[in-house]
Amino acid sequence: MLKVYGFSRVNKMARGKTRDLRVLWALEEMGLPYEVVGMDHPNHDLDTPAYRTINPFGQIPVIDDDGVVVTESGAILLYLARKSGKLMPRDLAGEAQVLRWCIAALNTIEVPILTAWFADLNGGKGTKASDALHQWGAMRLKQLDGWLAGREFVATGEFTVADLLMTHVLGAGIDESVVKDYPNVLAFQRRCIARPAWKKTFDAYCDRVEAD
Repeated sequence: MLKVYGFSRVNKMARGKTRDLRVLWALEEMGLPYEVVGMDHPNHDLDTPAYRTINPFGQIPVIDDDGVVVTESGAILLYLARKSGKLMPRDLAGEAQVLRWCIAALNTIEVPILTAWFADLNGGKGTKASDALHQWGAMRLKQLDGWLAGREFVATGEFTVADLLMTHVLGAGIDESVVKDYPNVLAFQRRCIARPAWKKTFDAYCDRVEAD
């Protein structure tokens, strides 16, 4: 059975926001069986030699699909979509749009948002560097908001792994402060997290994952 290396315990601030949720959500949407291998982050489970042979960067998530080991959440989602034949069009043109928007979520959107958050967390709030990062993120969110005007989903006419990834990059509705000024982005995010598979995934995660 497919194994998902996900968190069993994390620090309080990270609980509910970790990237294993992206994979777990996709698996629920696809109806694929899996088991979670719980990793205790405060106990340094990710730093063991055994885990570093699976992922040299010591990060979550990782999947082991009968010996096929895949790391990086975007790569995992694309692998699972190809494996299941779900959440991605089967035609080349449609697949290209999903690939395009998965990469956009991880590079064009997540980089400025996450970098600004990290800079502020580490004492940079109010500095010129922090202000520049926030302006960069705001520019990208405004552009995304324009793209989503009149669109239900980001890549195609149907929900795909690109929507799942973009939604989680934007905060998955846990904290709407990032997208509150962008009505089309906010509406998109709310549509996606209204899906039953997200609620099931998030509830199971909260039941399983402890906060340190």
